Amino acid sequence: MLKSRAVLIDQTGGPEVMRLAEVTVGEPGPGEVRIRHHAIGLNFIDVYHRTGLYPLPLPARLGMEGAGVVEAVGPGVDHLAVGDRVAYAAQPPGAYCDVRVMPATNVVRLPEGISFEQGAAMMLKGLTAQYLLKHCRPVESLQPGDWVLLHAAAGGVGLIVCQWARALGLRVIGTAGSDDKCALAVQHGAEVCINYRREDFVARVRELTGGQGVKVVYDSVGKDTWEGSLDCLREFGLMVSFGNASGPVPPFSPGVLGPKGSLYVTRQTLFTHIRTRARTQAMADDLFAAVLSGQVRIHIAQRFALADVRAAHAALEARQTTGSTVLLP
Repeated sequence: MLKSRAVLIDQTGGPEVMRLAEVTVGEPGPGEVRIRHHAIGLNFIDVYHRTGLYPLPLPARLGMEGAGVVEAVGPGVDHLAVGDRVAYAAQPPGAYCDVRVMPATNVVRLPEGISFEQGAAMMLKGLTAQYLLKHCRPVESLQPGDWVLLHAAAGGVGLIVCQWARALGLRVIGTAGSDDKCALAVQHGAEVCINYRREDFVARVRELTGGQGVKVVYDSVGKDTWEGSLDCLREFGLMVSFGNASGPVPPFSPGVLGPKGSLYVTRQTLFTHIRTRARTQAMADDLFAAVLSGQVRIHIAQRFALADVRAAHAALEARQTTGSTVLLP
């Protein structure tokens, strides 16, 4: 039987609960493929799984994103073949490994011109950026010249959104936790980036927009930015919550949305958007076109060996990373 290293957790907790173990890998069944990874993506959802914020049945494997080569194809899979270069963002977790068998629904061919590392670094984050910009639109729509607010602008999703939004003609106000991160966001397309450790981002957003506020806030931070984000929106603005880096948003009364300008609020997850193969492929094609055209560059700032996954998680949680991080088998 084929063997593979895989990262497992037997209980939830800090990075120390992760362990590297040898597991058996079988043959793909109907609708499945076997992939040998060349690179694996690191994402905050992996931390949520590890800590139990997003519960998994235990013991569990981690990792939602990877790129590699198809080694075997199960019955009923007609869009992939042995030897294809592929990438994915997909359920169930299990990407932290050398080789895995997984559902083929969200696995797509990786175009020539995009490396395995780029593929592993861009699928979950890039498809997230795609749905944020193309499918999460305010009731008054978005037009070139409109202001939007993006938290964690120097992160993996943030740097992609900055670039893609600029290509669409939007004016991005970013926030980040250091001057270096702010500079990186501006280099990638943010018109302004606010260091929230030194400035009141709500007051600065109001100043930049002439007191009106922004049409959309894209917020993956959660608890720490929630109230301020609502106060940055203009009338009928849209609050897009898609993460909890600082912790989950506490319960709130919908009644507060009226006096703040009849606001709209949505909580998004990528896996609703990529529920079908056709939709996954369409979104991936849009993302690949943006990258191959040069409109979006994938910024990989950190690389860790798979065996060093604990250090990778510690760096991500301490907000010591910028752009994307990949694990290398």
